[in-house]
Amino acid sequence: MLQTSRPRRSALYMPASNARAVDKARGLAVDVVILDIEDAVLPDQKATARDAAAVAVSAGGFGRRELAIRVNGLDTPWGEDDLAMAARVGPDVVLAPKVRSAADVQAYAGALASAPERTRLWVMIETVQSIFDLNAIATAAPRLGGFVMGINDLAREMGARQTPERTPFFAALALAVTAARAHGLVVLDGVHNEIDDLEALETVCRQGLDFGFDGKTLIHPSHLDICNRVFTPAPADVEWARAVIAAFDAPENVGKGALRVEGRLAERLHRDQARGLVAVADAIALAERD
Repeated sequence: MLQTSRPRRSALYMPASNARAVDKARGLAVDVVILDIEDAVLPDQKATARDAAAVAVSAGGFGRRELAIRVNGLDTPWGEDDLAMAARVGPDVVLAPKVRSAADVQAYAGALASAPERTRLWVMIETVQSIFDLNAIATAAPRLGGFVMGINDLAREMGARQTPERTPFFAALALAVTAARAHGLVVLDGVHNEIDDLEALETVCRQGLDFGFDGKTLIHPSHLDICNRVFTPAPADVEWARAVIAAFDAPENVGKGALRVEGRLAERLHRDQARGLVAVADAIALAERD
């Protein structure tokens, strides 16, 4: 499956040190499980959480869910050991925090040199420096597969208020999506902090969809239903996408750069977008039958 065609509507952070929560994640309707040994774990529990993450990955049982480990930074006392563990157990994704430059990405990729080839590196976009180096970050290492927004840390560094509209972060959100799309990377929106405000959650999910994010990171299982629903392609959009693909694949349209499809203009770029949309929709339908 292409890196950008796998469903990633919802990505749930779970403290790796909480065995009951990790076990529960194996049965949740979530696309990505992120075993967190960074922000969700106190300093004196880091080593225990690292061992627990390794056990969880080795035990498996997550089914079609993509499994990630968020490690501590290489500039911390735990980062080097975290990355050595991740390289050894080989999750689907290693999520690195607080990158600032392409050099940071290269350092993380270097630490994962012995990891299985399928293990992707995703990086948190949550520092002010990273916003000004997004294009270089996106091309820094072949193992790099995605961006994950960290609005809480970005707001702290900016000194910005986290308003319900997220207006202070429009530039960062748009630039991150643009850089990710330019280089074929996954890109996930940041978390919604107000656990019980589900109306606001739906609003920011729809905003993230409008920006072009593949999905959203979450901090509570109660957010899964809304997030999955919003980021699931609408049936009408999937139907039109299939029509676009069929039109360009028709023998009489070979070589044509633009077509009229059901009363709308479709260019070859729309065909490529349509293929991605249909691939995600088909993968979601398959997962929901399991």
